[in-house]
Amino acid sequence: MNNEAVERIIKAYDIRGLVDGELTEDFAFSAGVAFARFLELKREPATVVIGEDMRPSSPDLATAFADGVTSQSFDVMRIGLASTDQLYFASGSLNLPGAMFTASHNPAEYNGIKLCLSGARPISQETGLSWIKNEILNGAPLGLRSVGKVRQTDLLSNYVDFLFSLFVKDAFQRSYQGRPLIVAVDAGNGMGGHTVPAVMSKISAEVHPIYFELDGTFPNHEANPIEPENLKDLQKLVLEKKADIGLAFDGDADRCFLVDEKGELVSPSALTALIAERELKKNPGAAVIYNLICSKTVPNVIEESGGIAIRSRVGHSFIKKLMAEHNAVFGGEHSGHFYFKDFWRADSGMLAALHAIAALLDSNLKLSELLAKYNRYFLSGEINTKVIDQQGAIKRIKERYQSSTEPINFDELDGLTVMGSSWWFNVRPSNTEPLLRLNVEANTREEMEQIKASVLELMNLQ
Repeated sequence: MNNEAVERIIKAYDIRGLVDGELTEDFAFSAGVAFARFLELKREPATVVIGEDMRPSSPDLATAFADGVTSQSFDVMRIGLASTDQLYFASGSLNLPGAMFTASHNPAEYNGIKLCLSGARPISQETGLSWIKNEILNGAPLGLRSVGKVRQTDLLSNYVDFLFSLFVKDAFQRSYQGRPLIVAVDAGNGMGGHTVPAVMSKISAEVHPIYFELDGTFPNHEANPIEPENLKDLQKLVLEKKADIGLAFDGDADRCFLVDEKGELVSPSALTALIAERELKKNPGAAVIYNLICSKTVPNVIEESGGIAIRSRVGHSFIKKLMAEHNAVFGGEHSGHFYFKDFWRADSGMLAALHAIAALLDSNLKLSELLAKYNRYFLSGEINTKVIDQQGAIKRIKERYQSSTEPINFDELDGLTVMGSSWWFNVRPSNTEPLLRLNVEANTREEMEQIKASVLELMNLQ
């Protein structure tokens, strides 16, 4: 096995690489062996639950991985086609370690593996992926062991029932402004096409779906709704059908983005604030985690709702760790990931979508009206710029703002965050590419644009 490829595809939080020459069936088998050995070391349950997305390579990779797992006397439960949050449901509800075969929003030529311990607990480089990588690189012998069993189980209806159990009875059977709610959904040919029909069948709503055909070649657009270009078809559908809300899911349907009744994109920070407020009504005084590129609105709303706002680095392993430490009820990221204590601290785009729908039905307001109070400032969105000397650019930016006459605060929790009296920005290097990621927020659009232009100019002085 190519050691360089192994080093390259085992990332900070998951495994992801090209199917041709990197994430091969041989690699998947070795990964299954290493994962089982790691689970044995951790004294985890001796059954691994495995889910897969709609990519053409997923079934064979999942089978090879399962063969590796069972070679170590572990059993395997295969749940077949699943969203990533459906796999987390299986791991959490059955208290079993899990593996999900998906490359999320990446193009068709990629695939990947998301691993978790029992109870949907995340595994990162620090908590297991490095150990698994070394085991694969060392090519540990299989040993003489009995072969575990494989069984097939369909948990889709169990997953749907569990989601609805988190809301009051009949929460989704009410009319909206005297008629059924109208919902437009773009599944992006991803796993939303598998889970959304099962969920929407339980809601009193008129549903207009597009791109629900499971197709891992993504013939219509990339299944990455964080890119505005990929939401244009949903925006058009919302306006054509006079929908009250539009939902867009990424490839493995663990992220959800919203479009309001005007066809406008909804900031994930606004949805984070909305869900935080709802969860704090049920859990007064609880902690809520938010990442540092969320709008200032998010900690404002958490504190106004009587909660404890805790700021986090970007990334699910950091969010989930803080949620466990502070017994937080909810966590939100500006990238469209939403984490719920009631869902084993795992992220679920579908559960976030249900919260948005329930809030609409509760209020009888239009979505834009409902969210107006959460849109207090002006965000740039994430801007990626190719920069070879990332640390040099960050140093240059810091020096420039240190010389300002305006009182300015700095922190380096994740990259560099610079905070003025009416604005802030964060610059973070990518873990995998020569990119700097910039997010800016200000009290006015003019100030936001001014800060953005200033920082981008400093970045590009190479």
